[in-house]
Amino acid sequence: MLTHTRIQSLQPKDRPYKVADADGLFLLVQPSGSMLWRFRYKACGIERKLSLGAFPKVSLQQARRKRDEARGQVVDGFDPVEEKRQRRIEAEIAARTTFKLVADEYIQKMEREGHSPATIKKTRWFLELLGGIAKRPIASVTPHELLDALRHMERRGHHETAIRLRAFAGRVFRYGFATLRTDQNPADILRGALTTPQVKHHAAIIKPAKVGELLRAIDGYDGRPETRFALKLAPHVFLRPGELRQAKWDEIDFGDKLWRVPAERMKMKQEHTVPLSRQSLYLLQELRMLRRPGEFLFPALHTTKHPICENTLNVALRRLGYGGDEMTAHGFRAMASTFLNESGLWHPDAIERALAHGERNKVRAAYHRGAHWAERVRMAQWWSDYLDQLWIGGKVLKGKFRKRA
Repeated sequence: MLTHTRIQSLQPKDRPYKVADADGLFLLVQPSGSMLWRFRYKACGIERKLSLGAFPKVSLQQARRKRDEARGQVVDGFDPVEEKRQRRIEAEIAARTTFKLVADEYIQKMEREGHSPATIKKTRWFLELLGGIAKRPIASVTPHELLDALRHMERRGHHETAIRLRAFAGRVFRYGFATLRTDQNPADILRGALTTPQVKHHAAIIKPAKVGELLRAIDGYDGRPETRFALKLAPHVFLRPGELRQAKWDEIDFGDKLWRVPAERMKMKQEHTVPLSRQSLYLLQELRMLRRPGEFLFPALHTTKHPICENTLNVALRRLGYGGDEMTAHGFRAMASTFLNESGLWHPDAIERALAHGERNKVRAAYHRGAHWAERVRMAQWWSDYLDQLWIGGKVLKGKFRKRA
């Protein structure tokens, strides 16, 4: 058997030679002078050799311990060489399987599932915010690393972004777990660790006289005609700003007086049909007379291949003198919801359907779409007529308000 002293006395020769220890362990002495530990064994009747490291980095005692571990694997029916090769392959795959790689796969899955371009764009932005973590193997990311990235966002005052970033990371880790790339989700551990931001509602004008002033101000907007028409149409149709600005002409049915917004552009991923009042149809017909080329109702300034940007309407409102704490593009929805509910004329479910607040129960949702359609048609016309009255001179139709039967 080998001893430490004997190993130190070994000298290189012209050709490699072996010096045996015991139970298949031997030292391979190279002409260069390096000494390599090897373990010889048989697997399925075939002689195999397992590398255990080099002396003196791996001492005699360590080499014997590794040999004994390998012998145990052989007794249990495993091939140590194959086990070592498998571990190396797994380590290489894990090193290449970064958080970014898994996140990119997850985003591609979202695209196949029909998520809107705006959602995909925002998701990719979240991935950019996790730049440091994105380069790390997903299975190696620790809760401390993720928390540090989220805290960095909080320190900059972006509390809402930090919350959404943790949620995005959690979805990527869950996808990685489902596809066998990681066995942990650090984002779940961090639930409750971040500061919950105060909810900020979209600013909206809900006083009748002020609404009239706003409508008259919009009528005098001297910017691009497309922007003026978008502002004039917004209070009538209840759509979210993103749903409105990306509108296409093939969604408008002038004959049936309908606007069908496709599911991929809706927040709840369900097609939404908007009944068009006489006023809405008139605005759309006037807009069409501009004869702008392209598919969009409200094309961008420098290209007809894209719609106006997401901030166009808010910028226009600021230009009209309305601050962000007074009125926003999203505020037109809050305006309609407030007046329609306070009127007492309309069923709350009809108002909810008009606002495209999704019903999670599919059977109930299908029923509501049919049951409240006629009421929504009447409600759309009533609301446009009421807006006209406010536009004329701030007249409040209190006398027409009555309780539903």
